[in-house]
Amino acid sequence: MLEDDFGREVSGVRVSLTDRCNFDCVYCHNEGLGDTRGPMEAQDDELTADTIVAFLEVAAEFGVDSVKFTGGEPMLREDLEAIVRRAPDEMEVSMTTNGTFLPGRAPDLVDAGLERVNVSQDALDSEAFAELTQSGAYDRVLEGVEAALDAGLAPVKLNMVVFEPTAGYVPKMVDHVAENPGLQLQLIEYMPELAGHPEWAIDIDRVHDWLEDRADKVEHREMHDRKRYWMHSSDAAVESSGATTSLAASDGGVRTEPVNNHNSGMVEIVDPVGNENFCANCHRVRLTHDGYLKGCLNRNDDLRDIGTTKESMRAAFRETVDTRVPYYGEYMVETEDGEWEINEAYIDTDGDRAPYEYSE
Repeated sequence: MLEDDFGREVSGVRVSLTDRCNFDCVYCHNEGLGDTRGPMEAQDDELTADTIVAFLEVAAEFGVDSVKFTGGEPMLREDLEAIVRRAPDEMEVSMTTNGTFLPGRAPDLVDAGLERVNVSQDALDSEAFAELTQSGAYDRVLEGVEAALDAGLAPVKLNMVVFEPTAGYVPKMVDHVAENPGLQLQLIEYMPELAGHPEWAIDIDRVHDWLEDRADKVEHREMHDRKRYWMHSSDAAVESSGATTSLAASDGGVRTEPVNNHNSGMVEIVDPVGNENFCANCHRVRLTHDGYLKGCLNRNDDLRDIGTTKESMRAAFRETVDTRVPYYGEYMVETEDGEWEINEAYIDTDGDRAPYEYSE
């Protein structure tokens, strides 16, 4: 595996297959690119299946052993099954999706070699879901999760972005995965540095503390040094203790609901904002839908064009790894008053294209 100057081996890649999406989630940052989306039809800049497969073969040469296909919505690619099938045998293949196209396609994806899937689901209420995603596809997402489970993709990991509009939904989501052994929950900290609206951000430590108080076991995952909480509590224990769940809102209010966990369930927190430890344990690079390598989710000022040949892809991959740095603690440094500012050593960084334009 290639290693950057900070001792971080690159063991995984995330490949965005498209920036198209049939949702319009209020928190979306499109893999750190901002709102680049155009028409729902495939655009000329979308990488071909041959180019994607060639890149994966190059990544495998450097010891990369996992790929996650993302978007946009990757299942808008009609050739998704073919791409999965052609991925190098030594790579674990996973995907993150909004789930609406899994019914009818999940079995073929498993046959093609898909091993894991993450499904975005931020609420267990259709009206709240519609408000967050700007779509009326709540029931279809539930069908997609069931289709994934039926196809053998268990455990299915549900992705939930945690910010002020969703903080009150966390207890029910935790209960939901605890009551359904085929599900796990990934709580993703809202990233205002990419999506804007800093007033929506919450103190993610509140969520950590809340989970730790209720978990049977806490473990660390090597990727990003993420914490995993294994949850289990019985009705009897809850009744005897009178326990409740509470996640305080930024306005000083408290959202409280009864605890009702019945079975074991895994809850993982992805908390990158201002987190030097998270960045110091990052082991992946990203390929954009239009063919540029990103060494860091939070940056698009140092993008490397992979070109069309394996030789150019190897060169871009090496250069991306050689120049990648931890975002917090290196690219961004904390001042004495607790603010973050760009390290002057990286102010004049140049990539192979002008940075993408961000918009809210």
